[in-house]
Amino acid sequence: MTGLTRGVLSKVENFRVTPSLATLVKMTQALGISMSELFEGLDDKPEMVVVRKDERQIVERDRPDSNIVYHALAHSRPNKIMEPFLLEVPPGEARRQKLAHEGEEFLMVLKGEVDYEYGDERFRLSEGDCLYEDGTTEHTLNNPSDEIALVLCIYATEFKS
Repeated sequence: MTGLTRGVLSKVENFRVTPSLATLVKMTQALGISMSELFEGLDDKPEMVVVRKDERQIVERDRPDSNIVYHALAHSRPNKIMEPFLLEVPPGEARRQKLAHEGEEFLMVLKGEVDYEYGDERFRLSEGDCLYEDGTTEHTLNNPSDEIALVLCIYATEFKS
């Protein structure tokens, strides 16, 4: 309906690119909403939000190339600097290809083990292990075990000076 490719829409949905004004116009027209409706509430920034375990939202990212389930942990706060997720990484290959994105990323393995490929390097991370990286280098996350791994992931895409 937008005339945009599936790849472009996927990159916008998965926070991999910031859409141009022309792209936003096409998207709002396809959705039948105005530009002001699209940005409504972005200036609202509550000092604090609480998201209960049963209020988490599942976010579809990188489908069909990824089986990782992303639970948004702060979805009720608009206009964030950080985007925290709890990742459920299923056994075996979770994401088939390496991807890059704007900003930085922090990971902490809460349960299980994961293999993290970053550029040409590969790291085995176990429960309690953390990493902090530049998202612009292609990377992927996989689970070598036969049980679900849980990983806290925080994206930071905007920086304050």
